[in-house]
Amino acid sequence: MLNQNFPSPEILGEFRQFGELGPAYKVMSPIRPLENNDWLLLIQVAETGENIEYRYSRIKNDPVAH
Repeated sequence: MLNQNFPSPEILGEFRQFGELGPAYKVMSPIRPLENNDWLLLIQVAETGENIEYRYSRIKNDPVAH
């Protein structure tokens, strides 16, 4: 199962936001590993409910939403 190989399962279910002032999103699940020890994850934008793919390397740099 992919979740077992994903390096940071603790972020699954967290709410983060795009940069300091962007909309919040929820980290849903890993999709697949990418090059350079990165992962593609599924996130859900809180405002719209839209599900999109987003890189783990970007999620790590986005602040936790409050």
